[in-house]
Amino acid sequence: MGGSAVVVGGGIGGLAVAIGLRLVGWEVTVVERAPVLADVGGGISLHANGVRALDVLGVGEAVRAAARPQYTGGTRVPGGGWLARMDGAALERALGTPVLGVTRAVLHRLLRAELPSECLVVGTEVASVDRSDPSRVRIPLDDAVLEADLVVASDGVGSRLRAQLFPGHPGLAYSGTTVLRALTDHPVDLASDLELTWANGAEFGHITLADGRAEWHAVLNSPPGVRHADGLAAMRRRFGDWHDPIPALLDATRPDAVLHHDIHELVTPLPAYTAGRIALLGDAAHAMTPNLGQGTSLALEDAVVLAAALATEPTVESALARYDAERRPRCRSIARAARQIGRMGQQLTHPLAVAARNTALRLAPSRATIRTVLRHADWTPPGLG
Repeated sequence: MGGSAVVVGGGIGGLAVAIGLRLVGWEVTVVERAPVLADVGGGISLHANGVRALDVLGVGEAVRAAARPQYTGGTRVPGGGWLARMDGAALERALGTPVLGVTRAVLHRLLRAELPSECLVVGTEVASVDRSDPSRVRIPLDDAVLEADLVVASDGVGSRLRAQLFPGHPGLAYSGTTVLRALTDHPVDLASDLELTWANGAEFGHITLADGRAEWHAVLNSPPGVRHADGLAAMRRRFGDWHDPIPALLDATRPDAVLHHDIHELVTPLPAYTAGRIALLGDAAHAMTPNLGQGTSLALEDAVVLAAALATEPTVESALARYDAERRPRCRSIARAARQIGRMGQQLTHPLAVAARNTALRLAPSRATIRTVLRHADWTPPGLG
């Protein structure tokens, strides 16, 4: 089965599903509201499930070559003591790949390279879709109307199409936390690949990248909408006396490189990831907290599962029913787990609760941590052939 598809949103999930659809014989147009199709942001950790999805899409090797394997690190307290160590080599033995650290911009560039420029439409916003014809979907744009057999809504956390398709859904909820993040301006001498440090109501973490730079993030319990005139200075005040290399990471950062976003999630799951001939993908379908680092990998999974369903099912309707049935249970489970990790991790503030958690982490065997990762990352993708 082939046909025409419009992908709304040119982020990582949107580009990935466009690649998958083209691989199974579909004509694809990606519509992105930003004037330049170049993903911005910090770094991401790609778990084995995301890497396996990239392999199916044909870009896994390119991403491995551009990424840094994450073998060492773990979770610490502000004074530097370790709560849990990361065993990246054990994960690689179990899953066939270590966690990979890569910037969003690099991953986005590698995905863009797989698509012809003529299928990318930038600087155009899709505010609504017309589903009056059950056999086609019409997408009104500023100066044209696109028609397609399928629309994929990959328009992010604040998806307009999700709100149109499910007007009775309560929508996003604020998670109670806000995140500031940045890439360092130059390489930093780091002893480990990936670290998280937890204190009462705060987390600081970093990912070491292939070029020696690092991505760092600071997660804080905060009311929504709080902003700082100088985010970097605020982070120095909050984290400047924490263990090395946190001060060095902040010193290696330009003030204008700091991004600040409140974290919102779909606490109430959507009743479906599809509506008619429209499929929701990535954050548009299952926006969750970042505590498991699975957001990008799940979007890549979505892309592969949707393409595989369209390649093998006899109709668009049956393919979307299969996509919905396969994706919703898994994504809901991971979203719940991520929310729970946040509540037991950075969000904890009561001293007794923090002390109990820290003791439990110190006493837990390393295999328990590995089992937690395997529970979410050990996913087998469908083939597209």
